[in-house]
Amino acid sequence: MRLRINDDSITSDHSAHTARLLPGGEHAWEVSWLPGRLMDRNSAITAMVIAEAVGTGDLHPGQRLWPHLEGWTGELGLTTRDVIAWAAHPSGSIAKDGAAEPDDPEAAGP
Repeated sequence: MRLRINDDSITSDHSAHTARLLPGGEHAWEVSWLPGRLMDRNSAITAMVIAEAVGTGDLHPGQRLWPHLEGWTGELGLTTRDVIAWAAHPSGSIAKDGAAEPDDPEAAGP
């Protein structure tokens, strides 16, 4: 696993998700799989560590990484199972019923 952490962006080797410093935002970061949620730099790094871990493959309780994942998600005030679903989806969007939302809202139909 490898994250590239720059002054204004964070990228991953195992995930297409990114984090970026918002222009004009006083130290406000946004992570692509948590759209609309503003974070500080440390929380953005934690979110990207999660995206990196999810991007490496199948995660499940009992796996060596699971306790760490639970700790990281707890730091963000999220649940591990929700985070796995959100970070695994390219857009990061999840519908209220827990299903991944389509990237194109019009494609969802009526």
